[in-house]
Amino acid sequence: MKDRSRAALPRRALLALGGAGLAAPAIAQPGFPNRPIRLLVPWPPGGSADSQLRSLADVATRLLGQPVLVENRSGARGLLAAQALLQAAPDGYTLAQHHLSVLRHPFMTRARSWDPVADFTPVIGLTGWLFGVVVRADSPIRDWEGYVAAARARPGTMTYSTSGIGTSNHIAMEDLCARLGIQMVHVPFRGTTEGVTALLGGQIDSIADTSAWVPQVEAGQFRLLCVWSPERAARFPAVPTLREQGIDLAVTSPYGIAGPKGMDPGIVRALHDAFRAALTSPENTAVRERWDMPLAYLDSAAYAGFIASRTAYEKEMVARLNLSADG
Repeated sequence: MKDRSRAALPRRALLALGGAGLAAPAIAQPGFPNRPIRLLVPWPPGGSADSQLRSLADVATRLLGQPVLVENRSGARGLLAAQALLQAAPDGYTLAQHHLSVLRHPFMTRARSWDPVADFTPVIGLTGWLFGVVVRADSPIRDWEGYVAAARARPGTMTYSTSGIGTSNHIAMEDLCARLGIQMVHVPFRGTTEGVTALLGGQIDSIADTSAWVPQVEAGQFRLLCVWSPERAARFPAVPTLREQGIDLAVTSPYGIAGPKGMDPGIVRALHDAFRAALTSPENTAVRERWDMPLAYLDSAAYAGFIASRTAYEKEMVARLNLSADG
């Protein structure tokens, strides 16, 4: 019996698969894809998620035989891509990075938004982020203990940046401040790279965000005070975790890819298979390692289950911390 899924692939995709040494994804129906696929990234270019998803798109392009085009839609706390999915056709040609702020947002606003579970089609769970707190290398703050002490000495004046109000790192910092009894000023940006620019310019005191600060730490421009992963980052073995500082908190904020609600299961399967092969490819593995991004693969069903359970958690945390995006 012929392998129908492999036969459905365009010939150029089969040749690319042979050259890349990757397994062919199971294409569900003849003719898909027959035009470019858009992958919406809700952050500015140059950050960790943008780099990882661009690499994923490059490899998936070879597998699917059609371009997977990354389109950056930054702003609005990383929600513009999700908003675009609400208006997109469920044909598999418009996808977006699906991150925890998308699950959290409906509970932070009185405005009409979306149902995090019912209004999207989960495709695949991918990876997460390395979070940490950095200051400039010329700062008098030498470590996490000194950071907390400085915040206590300057209540309500010391600043930290994140990639937006209601993001995972913003919630984690508010949680940390509550636990430690300190008050800090949150400075939200559209993405981590903007925070890096602001800290280089001395406009803020610190960054509490994903690992776009790695080059500056390695170049000696920034000092990394702590990481939020369960274990120390391999790249920075001397930097302690929050748990080692006596705070029982670990944050990696796993994300994946989703499409509009109502997608054909066969198309979902085809996309999942291509993105899974791309995720574990040498190219994407190298990008994840460069940004210290942990692998958090989930198939479509498992990712849907994660989204349902995590949505309940996000709703609880928003209520507990009394977070609002309404101003």
